[in-house]
Amino acid sequence: MLKILIPTLMLVPTTWLTPAKWLWPSTLSHSFIIALFSLTWLKNLSETGWSSLGLYMATDSLSTPLLVLTCWLLPLMILASQNHMSLEPINRQRMYITLLTSLQFFLIMAFSATEVIMFYVMFEATLIPTLIIITRWGNQTERLNAGTYFLFYTLAGSLPLLVALLLLQNSAGTLSLLTLQYSDPLPLTSYADKLWWAGCLMAFLVKMPLYGVHLWLPKAHVEAPIAGSMILAAILLKLGGYGMMRMMMVLEPLTKELSYPFIIFALWGVIMTGSICLRQTDLKSLIAYSSVSHMGLVAGGILIQTPWGFTGALILMIAHGLTSSALFCLANTNYERTHSRTMLLARGLQMVLPLMATWWFISSLANLALPPLPNLMGELMIITSLFNWSWWTLALTGAGTL
Repeated sequence: MLKILIPTLMLVPTTWLTPAKWLWPSTLSHSFIIALFSLTWLKNLSETGWSSLGLYMATDSLSTPLLVLTCWLLPLMILASQNHMSLEPINRQRMYITLLTSLQFFLIMAFSATEVIMFYVMFEATLIPTLIIITRWGNQTERLNAGTYFLFYTLAGSLPLLVALLLLQNSAGTLSLLTLQYSDPLPLTSYADKLWWAGCLMAFLVKMPLYGVHLWLPKAHVEAPIAGSMILAAILLKLGGYGMMRMMMVLEPLTKELSYPFIIFALWGVIMTGSICLRQTDLKSLIAYSSVSHMGLVAGGILIQTPWGFTGALILMIAHGLTSSALFCLANTNYERTHSRTMLLARGLQMVLPLMATWWFISSLANLALPPLPNLMGELMIITSLFNWSWWTLALTGAGTL
């Protein structure tokens, strides 16, 4: 674990001490080497147990793919940001890369934490660099409004989680994921316990986001610079899904009776955001709403608590992380060339930029879940397990797929 964390931390002095002309190449190569090293996590995966086990940090088959995705995204963000950041003063460029590095560090700590409180602290810490990136390097003046939405939605959702975790510590005696599964099952019978269940899940459902508490996402995506959009779509939304999967083992008795409205909201959101997408004119807003739709499927897959649902949710989270960050990167390339995100003005670009049009085609088909790609595998597993759980869900998922 330290062979990734220490080089990530050392990227900060590298950023500030490198001469200006070597700033971007050196940080890019440094982060790329870290990304290559992160692949070693994949080789010691065990089916059920933890690997790279320490007292406070460990990886298992749920967190490892997300950790590798996090490490690979940093060089890609640096590569995508290089062009539009080159006009800024050199110290601001250094600050920008430092924020991206700190974000990666917090995310690695969050995904590998074995203490739930440590996960919560890192979950909240990711808010600070993201907020600075959106409000400082966003495009329009609405970025302050978007930052406010992002801050208040996320904080309002996650403060009940802190209270819920303290109550869990009080009743179970531990918050370590390694021992929590062996503690006595909680007698979740009273009305207060149901509120506790909602408090635990609400933070993650806002972060995913579930349809109904998703209003911060399109605003944040539209106003964020390219790296902000990429990290937001690829990793920060996955924190919600990862947290839900981790907490499910504690909340299991209540989930069976309380998850129905949330599953309905998630699947209804798939249909609603799909129809909202049909009316969008802004390119980034369109990709943001499609993210809400995909994460609705992930939420449904996690809440029904079947092995297929969990596996499909994880596959779709990874596939969506790669696809949506690629789409945002292409939208930024479009914006750099045409200085507009309006889709009507992007017509006929294939004649001028044939390679970019090819990448748009591939990424759009991936987002559409074309057969050989993991997006289809994830969606099929979730839809099949939803259909097995209740055949009424077929109407909602079928309409959403259309």
